[in-house]
Amino acid sequence: MNETTPSLFQEVKLADLSFNPFTLIDKEWMLIASGDSQAHNAMTASWGGLGVLWKTYVSFIFVRPQRFSMQFLEKSPTYSLCFFDKVYRPALAYFGSHSGKDVDKDAETGLTPLYDEAAPYYKESRLVFFCRKMHKQPIDPACFTDPTIDSEIYPQKDYHHMFVGEITKVLMKRD
Repeated sequence: MNETTPSLFQEVKLADLSFNPFTLIDKEWMLIASGDSQAHNAMTASWGGLGVLWKTYVSFIFVRPQRFSMQFLEKSPTYSLCFFDKVYRPALAYFGSHSGKDVDKDAETGLTPLYDEAAPYYKESRLVFFCRKMHKQPIDPACFTDPTIDSEIYPQKDYHHMFVGEITKVLMKRD
């Protein structure tokens, strides 16, 4: 764990959390971060979910194969989901519209990466989920039961890959 973590964050139990997951993910967005202290990347996401699968508390994330983050997610056994206060919305917009392949998104936004033994996360986060990958699967267009999804969401046929991750730890910013 990073030296600053104990003073900034506290570990909390999933059962103690109270929030609307639809608002948290869809309206407030999140950063999906993976890699390590040598190399990492994060991307903004507003698609995903939290739930129970295989008798385990999990997150579901969706990443298009051309995203720079994909190579980090492929290599790492873990990832983090970082949630922020509204003041950081411009930074999240930047992370979502620029590639870490071309720019240092941390430097450009002023967000501070921290490194846990599980995955990178951000000092400015208010809530962080650490997840261990359990499953990865490309979205298969043959499985759409609503044919409009393929034409409306995937006109370029760049289907997301879904990752299912066991939530192994949750940190919350101390007051």
